Amino acid sequence: MNYKSVTTNERRDLIKAGDNIVEAVWPEFMLNDAVANKYFFQLYTDFPEFQYWLLDGEEIVGIGNSIPLKWNEKLENLPDIGWDWALEKGFKDKQNNFKANLLCALSITVNPKYQGKGISTEMIRSMVQIGKKNNLETLIIPVRPTLKKDYPLIDMKQYITWKREDGQLFDPWLRVHEKIGGKIIKVCSEAMKISGTISDWQNWTGMHFPESGKHIIQGALNPVGINVEKNMGIYIEPNVWVEHKL
Repeated sequence: MNYKSVTTNERRDLIKAGDNIVEAVWPEFMLNDAVANKYFFQLYTDFPEFQYWLLDGEEIVGIGNSIPLKWNEKLENLPDIGWDWALEKGFKDKQNNFKANLLCALSITVNPKYQGKGISTEMIRSMVQIGKKNNLETLIIPVRPTLKKDYPLIDMKQYITWKREDGQLFDPWLRVHEKIGGKIIKVCSEAMKISGTISDWQNWTGMHFPESGKHIIQGALNPVGINVEKNMGIYIEPNVWVEHKL
């Protein structure tokens, strides 16, 4: 199948349709990160050449979001606060007129109709091409491993060591990166921080939280910490820094 990759510079009319797919695919709580709420939709205005869609004719197959940033240290020193940090830093670097040398992936979402057809690989390749076109050195990705949600009590550092019988990585999303040359750098244990009231979490999850403690919720990679007395729930999302040379 021949898919076409287009950026916001070429097709601003696709923003709403792509956003509808993102909202349908991701757990609702994941759409309530404070840093994302502040910056994410500005990506289409401030960094249009780094936001793209994969199209099958006029149908959206996948949505990709990324941001350029400046990083002069070793990649092993990338921070634990991965996703939130990258999004905020990209905007601050632009405001300070810093010349970016890295491209950081923020989101890859595949239309459910096209899942299981190798689209994720095509989406990464499209992002790599965007990075090359803009003369950036490396693509870094705070990867959200697909099956970690099924093992929320396992530490991410342990999870990424799991292998299949054939020796390949256990997690299918990490495996996709590995197959096309991606290299795991390290875990970023506090990639996102999502907080809300007990009512917020009940609305986001459809669950009830009658007492404080760590609660397992559908789609979360770690348990959510609920404090009934303070009327607060906090979820810390762990990701995995992965590098692709451009």
